[in-house]
Amino acid sequence: MKEPQTLAQAIVYFSDADRAFEYAKQLRWPDGKVTCPRCGSEKNSFIKTRRIWFCYGCQKQFTLKVGTIFEDSALGLDKWMTATWMLVNCRNGVSSYEIARSLGITQKSAWFMLQRIRQALQENSVMKLGGPGSEVEVDETFIGGKARFMHKDRRIKMKVREHNWGKAIVMGMLERDGKVSARVIPDRKKDALRAAILDTIDAGSLVYTDEHVAYPSAISEDYAHKIVNHLQQYVDGTVHTQGIENFWSCLKRELTGTYISVEPFHLFRYVDEQAFRFNNRKDENGNKVPDAVRFAAAMSRVAGHRLTYAQLTGKDESPRHGETGTGTEDVPF
Repeated sequence: MKEPQTLAQAIVYFSDADRAFEYAKQLRWPDGKVTCPRCGSEKNSFIKTRRIWFCYGCQKQFTLKVGTIFEDSALGLDKWMTATWMLVNCRNGVSSYEIARSLGITQKSAWFMLQRIRQALQENSVMKLGGPGSEVEVDETFIGGKARFMHKDRRIKMKVREHNWGKAIVMGMLERDGKVSARVIPDRKKDALRAAILDTIDAGSLVYTDEHVAYPSAISEDYAHKIVNHLQQYVDGTVHTQGIENFWSCLKRELTGTYISVEPFHLFRYVDEQAFRFNNRKDENGNKVPDAVRFAAAMSRVAGHRLTYAQLTGKDESPRHGETGTGTEDVPF
């Protein structure tokens, strides 16, 4: 049977345990050399009846799931594959309630599953954008409820500050005809902006920003800097931030339309999810990336990521115990 190209084909294809196993195995070890995730030894034997390997290096058994986001999960690969396909290919994301109904699992399990997939979608290292002669758009946006809809007590409780109303701040950097990098930052002051720019943008880039007063001092002399004043115009020749504004529209449609309520503690995961879809929407030639290719790119990242429920909810650190997510970020529609 040919590899799936659509969701319907993927459900049928991965319903066969052997096909799902071989597909995941090929993506994890593309060179065909199976290595132990614990000691790295290549000396092992495969027990076909149980789909496990025995490592001669550390004298322990390991499965395909060990050392991946699937580790310690009782759910089969068919459910993991389907959930991953839906998450990376649904333009506005997919709710844990929708996953729970589609796969026949609990909402709590679906929420945990999606968060582990988002863990794999994060960039393995800091993505570098730009370079000499390249153009990079830089902007920030606020994520959170509208103050006019908040109860007075909630505004006071959140210690609402002027202009941002206690919202989370996300900073984005988009290379023209290239990829986007976005992260949650503590504030819009020059130190936070400068740190993000230095981490992400290569020296020699031409940086476009809006008229925010912190940018001139935040952008070092290693970059050329041009400003478009949005009080006067949105586009000044090639100087504009319309590209990153497009990414903000995609992100906010995801958050407000699909997930509805996201805790600030988990916001960076949802930002990474949208950035992955945005960065894998087109290939180097500008052609649309097929769903199957995007899915394979996501599955190739599952190894090397481990996320426990205690880590996810903050219960592994006593100051956060009982204060953060319990699987309720996605509100049912």
